[in-house]
This record gives sequence, C-alpha cells and structure tokens, in this order.
Amino acid sequence: MTRQDFDREIRRLDTLARLLDARFRLFGIRFGWDGIASIVPGLGDAVTLVPGAWLIWRARQLGVPTPVILRMAANTGIDFVGGSVPVLGTIFDVAFKSNLRNMALLRRHLEEEGRTS
Repeated sequence: MTRQDFDREIRRLDTLARLLDARFRLFGIRFGWDGIASIVPGLGDAVTLVPGAWLIWRARQLGVPTPVILRMAANTGIDFVGGSVPVLGTIFDVAFKSNLRNMALLRRHLEEEGRTS
C-alpha cells in the first residue's frame, strides 16, 4: 500500500467514524447516525454495528496489533450493548461515541509507529 493509499484509507475511516458519532449538532450536542439509529432498540444498534466492525477490520488490515484491536472491539461491544437499552440507549450512544474512540486508538497506534503525523 502506498503512502497516498494509506492516508486515503485513514481519511475514509475518520469520515465513517464522524458520520456515525458526530455528523450533526443540536443544542451544542454532537451526534451521528449511530445515535439516530438507536432510536429503534436492538435493530438500530445492529445496523450500526456493521460499519463499526468494518472500521476494526480495516484497522487490523493496516497492521494494528491485537491488544489495540481488542480495545476497539470492547468499545464497539459496549456501544452495542449500552445502545440496545430502550430510550437510555439512545442517550448512551450519543455520549459514548465508540467509533471516534476507536479512531483515536488507531491514530495513537499509528503515531507511535511513526506512520502518521
């Protein structure tokens, strides 16, 4: 993978995380499609689990080590379980932002490796 392809992939993953967790702003609160979808208990969280899992899969393909992948999977799992609770789950999804957390873990790992600035 060229440096240009690598940077493009990181931007794509970052865009995905922002769409899911911080696309909209209302009364100063940032939320994304994950929070909106969680209005439908269980089903909404199952639907947004797929792109969250894809983000983790791509991180693995980019060479992120297993301990970081496990932390990312834990974030996504916590988001799925917490978001599945009717009403409170929507509030949890808006507050927890697992995809942005996972991008922060990915970026931290890449910075430690010197692969990104």
